[in-house]
Order: sequence, then C-alpha cells, then structure tokens
Amino acid sequence: MESFKIVAAEEEPVPVPVPVSPIAQYFNSSVLSIVVIGVLETEVPIDDSQTIPLLKNMLLPINPRFSSIMVDKNGVKQWKKVEVQLKDHVKVPIFPAEMTPEFYEKCQHDYISKIGIEPLSQHRPLWEIHLFKYPTCNAAGTIMFKLHHALGDGFSLMGALLSCLQRADDPSLPVTFPSVTTQPIISSENGDNGLIRNVPEIVSSIFNSATDFCQSLKSRVKLWLFEQLLEQVVFVTASCPHQVRNLQDQ
Repeated sequence: MESFKIVAAEEEPVPVPVPVSPIAQYFNSSVLSIVVIGVLETEVPIDDSQTIPLLKNMLLPINPRFSSIMVDKNGVKQWKKVEVQLKDHVKVPIFPAEMTPEFYEKCQHDYISKIGIEPLSQHRPLWEIHLFKYPTCNAAGTIMFKLHHALGDGFSLMGALLSCLQRADDPSLPVTFPSVTTQPIISSENGDNGLIRNVPEIVSSIFNSATDFCQSLKSRVKLWLFEQLLEQVVFVTASCPHQVRNLQDQ
C-alpha cells in the first residue's frame, strides 16, 4: 500500500506596510495635490492594442507605488498594495474626426489643461495614461502620463517612464540618449597637450553640474523650510482668512 505525505502549501508573505513620507503626505492632502504630467509625441499613429500588457509587464514592476494606494491606519498614512484594474488608468479622449492638425493641436492643449486640474481618485493608484490618437502639427499621436507627485519626484518618475521605452532600431535594447562628451586630449608637435583646447568644455560641464546641484539643493532647502512652517502653525477655518494660531503660543 502506497503512503502519501501531505505537504502544506507555502503561504505568500504578507507585505509589510510602507509608511508614507511626510513630503508625500504634503503633496497629497485635502488642501494640496500636485501631479506631474509628461507628454510623449510619436512620429507614427498610436496603436493601443498592446497598452494593457505593456503596463502590466513593464510599468507596474518598476515600483510598488504604481500598484498601491495611500490609506490611513490609526492616524498613520501607509502605502497599501492593491489589485490594479489597468483599464481604469488608461484614458482615450474622443474628438471630431477628419479635422485639421491645427484643430487637434488646440484640443490637445485644452485637454492637457483639463486633466492637469482634475484630481486623481484616491481609491486606485495615483497615476493615469492618456492616449491622444489624433495628429497635431508636430506629431502623429501623443501619450500623456499623469502621475501624482506623492509617487516620486520629477527625475525619478521620468526615469521610470523612460525605462519602459525601447530603441526603434533594436527593441531588445533600452532607449539611450546622447551624452555630453569632450574632445580627447591630443598632444601637439611642440609638446603642448590639448588640455587648453578642452578648457571651455570642461568649465561648461562643471558649471552645468554645479548649477543643477545648487538648484536641487535650493529646492530641498525650500521644502525643508516649508515642512518646518507646517509643523509650527495650524490653519483654522473661519470667516477671517488670516486667523492662524501658532502652536508655540499654547
């Protein structure tokens, strides 16, 4: 008689709640909600038949926040992973057919302004993709990415979106962009090296890097000061808009 051993199936680990950072909470509140809108113009008409598989296989795995919502648990904001209904995140606007590119250009600008002020639903992950399938003066189609700033800053969000793209000449490779390079140092016949020739490029590169760093540091300092201000005051709803109570006075 054969014997059988029953092996209990391994349970999937319960995801540990991830707290929402103070900055993300500031960017997503009842009084402040900031989104990042990226616009990608295409040279060929948009084929949306592969949109859902691409989002499922390429966008969602990038970061858990793309498949999480912000919840309040015992007064603490946390990211909660949910089942993403991708069809709810893809929007395809409809406009009159057989119109001029100039007409669709205006429709595109108006549409971007419209989605920019519309709040994202708090009951699903804080992002949307809008497919504008009409030719404008500059493109055959336009893809608009609307992502809440609570998901990340502009650099990280754009990096995440660009990581989903592939090169047209070789789809197996990720998209690449030209990098800033300087001319190689070449020694001259009289013994002088070419370093002097490269001084303008080197100085320009250093200046641009320093400028980017200072701008980033300046933004972070402003944000830190803003956080300190929010910790010091509480705004009271009243008939007078200037009724502000300082917590330090209590």
